[in-house]
Amino acid sequence: MFGIPGKQAVTLTPAATRQITRLMARDGAKGLRIGVKKGGCAGMEYTMDFAAEINPMDEVVEQDGARVMIAPMAQMFMFGTEIDFETTLLDSGFRFRNPNVVETCGCGESVKFRDEDATS
Repeated sequence: MFGIPGKQAVTLTPAATRQITRLMARDGAKGLRIGVKKGGCAGMEYTMDFAAEINPMDEVVEQDGARVMIAPMAQMFMFGTEIDFETTLLDSGFRFRNPNVVETCGCGESVKFRDEDATS
């Protein structure tokens, strides 16, 4: 929908690709749908869930068997994002390296995106 011809909206690291394909196979899902919603101390939070169907308005990114669908309202915030999956001593989960983020909260659960007016 907001795509740049010839360029994927997001990229996946090999670890993220492995985790997404593993979870897709386990749950019988069509892919991982990512979005954003208002919330958290920085203003916005990422949402993620596995989807049984692809919404025709989703931006679909496929890489090495993994499929990520970007919800319509999140597309303009996600371009250029690298999605990784990390495992540490304390936790594991998906990490977003998003160049559109200008601030994160202390706990890392919410983000603030660059103001649209400042980019024009």
